[in-house]
Amino acid sequence: MYKDIATPTRTKEILAKYGFSFKKSLGQNFLIEPNILHRIVDFAELSERTGVIEIGPGIGALTEQLARRAKKVIAFEIDQRLLPILADTLSPYSNVSVIHQDILKADVQQVISEQLADVEDIMVVANLPYYVTTPIIMKLLTDRLPIRGMVVMLQKEVAERMAAKPGTKDYGSLTIAVQYYTHAETVMNVPRTVFVPKPNVDSAVIRLLKREQPAVAVSNEDFFFTVVRASFGQRRKTILNNLMSHLPNGKQKKEQIEKALEGARIDPKRRGETLTIAEFAILSERLYDFFSQEA
Repeated sequence: MYKDIATPTRTKEILAKYGFSFKKSLGQNFLIEPNILHRIVDFAELSERTGVIEIGPGIGALTEQLARRAKKVIAFEIDQRLLPILADTLSPYSNVSVIHQDILKADVQQVISEQLADVEDIMVVANLPYYVTTPIIMKLLTDRLPIRGMVVMLQKEVAERMAAKPGTKDYGSLTIAVQYYTHAETVMNVPRTVFVPKPNVDSAVIRLLKREQPAVAVSNEDFFFTVVRASFGQRRKTILNNLMSHLPNGKQKKEQIEKALEGARIDPKRRGETLTIAEFAILSERLYDFFSQEA
């Protein structure tokens, strides 16, 4: 068995060999604790039938653990300087392909069709760069990819928001956007001390398992999310005030908004963070009736 990349000594050796310097702008923090990587892979429940999509493989620490458990690993790396390092560190694994591309600009569906056509199950597993965590996750969910889900490491605070329950301080429009598509659960906290360089924040691993159907049925998804975002416009405001302030022409449509809240049996004095995703769905349907009639 090859030596794990994710040890302080081996990581230091690899970085020194290639004279690699970290780019803060790319959010590069490499894990140096193999046991945490093993647990991340365990949470993903991989098999020899699974294809894995990884984002930001770095020097290959997580990639090699995935390669040992999955049928195939496709890793997207934006930093060209890491390509020769990955070619070296991952040379023992013939089931890994590294794509030099920004995941936010990539046609992931096409990559899946071309490179993962022979797998029965697809998971996204990654230590995500913190500065683009949310855009990456939302792209992968809204692209409607044929994935089972994701197990990703991200900033602890963001993980808490994604897995939050109604009525808590972390619950917001991001919570609803993620839980509309997935069952979200924070499965592990990760201290900042197990990375080089050490980040300024603690991390967490979240597991997002895709729902067969979205959590609620709505006539117009874009409008549903517009209502959700408007409802959290200013957290201390009531739902009525937020909808009036943040929906298009909301102030002119106070009467319709009040009727929609009444029809949805939602007290206009409640705050957005107290509404369940089901209540948001009912409310957005009522509002959609009013707003679409005038469109």
